Amino acid sequence: MTAIETTRKHMLGPFLQLHPGDNIAVARAEVPAGTEVAERFTTRAVIPAGHKVALKPILRDQPVLKYDVTIGFASQDIAAGDYVHNHNMRFEDVRHDYAYGVDYRPTELLSLAQRASFQGIIRADGRVATRNYIGIVSTVNCSATVAKKVANWFTSERLADYHHIDGVVAITHGLGCSMEMTGEPMAILRRTLGGYIRHANMGGAVVIGLGCERNPISELFIDENLTAGPILRTFVMQETGGTAKTIDAGIAAVKEMLPLVNAITRTPVPASHLTVGLQCGGSDGFSSITANPSLGAAIDLLVRHGGTGILSETAEIYGVEHTLTRRAASRDVGEKLIERLRWWKDEYSPGRDTQINGKVTQGNNAGGLTNILEKSLGSSMKGGTSGLMAVYRYAETIKQSGLVFMDTPSFDPISATGQVAGGANLIAFTTGRGSCFGSIPAPTVKLATNTPMYRRMRDDMDINCGEILDGEETIETMGRKIFEAFLKIASGEPSKSEVLGLGESEFVPWQAGIFN
Repeated sequence: MTAIETTRKHMLGPFLQLHPGDNIAVARAEVPAGTEVAERFTTRAVIPAGHKVALKPILRDQPVLKYDVTIGFASQDIAAGDYVHNHNMRFEDVRHDYAYGVDYRPTELLSLAQRASFQGIIRADGRVATRNYIGIVSTVNCSATVAKKVANWFTSERLADYHHIDGVVAITHGLGCSMEMTGEPMAILRRTLGGYIRHANMGGAVVIGLGCERNPISELFIDENLTAGPILRTFVMQETGGTAKTIDAGIAAVKEMLPLVNAITRTPVPASHLTVGLQCGGSDGFSSITANPSLGAAIDLLVRHGGTGILSETAEIYGVEHTLTRRAASRDVGEKLIERLRWWKDEYSPGRDTQINGKVTQGNNAGGLTNILEKSLGSSMKGGTSGLMAVYRYAETIKQSGLVFMDTPSFDPISATGQVAGGANLIAFTTGRGSCFGSIPAPTVKLATNTPMYRRMRDDMDINCGEILDGEETIETMGRKIFEAFLKIASGEPSKSEVLGLGESEFVPWQAGIFN
């Protein structure tokens, strides 16, 4: 039974009961106290939009069920019609049977003739791009200003004759020195930078270092198997002659690249060349009802067309990880997922005031989400229903098609940065509170969970999944709409975040490890 079929069958006046076994329902809009609902109960308090009401008495210590999944336990006796939130519901770890692979079913791929296509850019190595940028990449924070000044010199007026170049962009960060010289922290940084430098959406790159940093260009290029050439240039400020001379040299190098990078054409390519990073931010009580399951439906479509979806934000599958391990293509895949989750829970987060230990952000809470179990329930829906084919560490190159998982923090810029470094050429981002995220060089498609927010923030939102609540769309039709938006934006149609010029500041590599 799909979520929308359940929703239609169990609409209780202003509330939605998402599964017949649930003991709570979600308010579609704010419901006043004293509202009689379907002759079953009367609300005993104001229930804000996206928040929960008790459908029947829930005794202390009994589970609170949403989508027939435990999202917490009553911390006191709750009467039918009571508002259910932090004041009367507590977080508690729930153990599950991981049952590795028992629900895995291979996806039936569409034939090549049946697959959708988009207008992509085919690179010399056969990879397909959705955009065509030149990146100015700093190896260390000390060269970040130079990288920005080189990129900023190339205004839209100066690029007017290069119609096939989407822009010259600075890829800068605050790392590269005063950190461990070896081990996972440096490996993460180099994987991330390498992934951006070689990204299909980067038609060319200039890499700029200072010269004395712990992440020198020479070692970055060795570790990431990069070779300088006409469309990959390098400069070390201490060797080039300092700030001004390096800026001039960088500008001259980009000028030489422009004709080479501009010499591309878009051509029809199968949708199998799409790799979409899945993100959610500013989630609310509608995320699991509209945008996230709709995005999941779009990813199921993409997988059938041979494409790839990257589910991430490890803390935001906590409590529902068994739904992924059961769909794992092998025990090894499922165990890799649990190993990464246990690292977060047992090694990185013990005793800390983190999301995986229960608490969600103030914005999530105000939107109706009580704890991480409830948030994870919606977050995991972005991945759809197909098999989990592989698990990757942060910023590792994605080589497996289908639904895959990348271990990342939950902070959207860090998570999306890892996905793009891994090869995502689109980002799909659901939001209920109204996140204003964008990404470069992979464009972001923004999906609103509810109509009021969509109307307030129309300039930032690409698609209004709130039409499901309004009765105008179903999850299936909305999933098709999202899939078609992927194809259009991958073909060059600008997303809302691109129109607004978002993306450069959202490059945020994961800052892991010891700093000194």
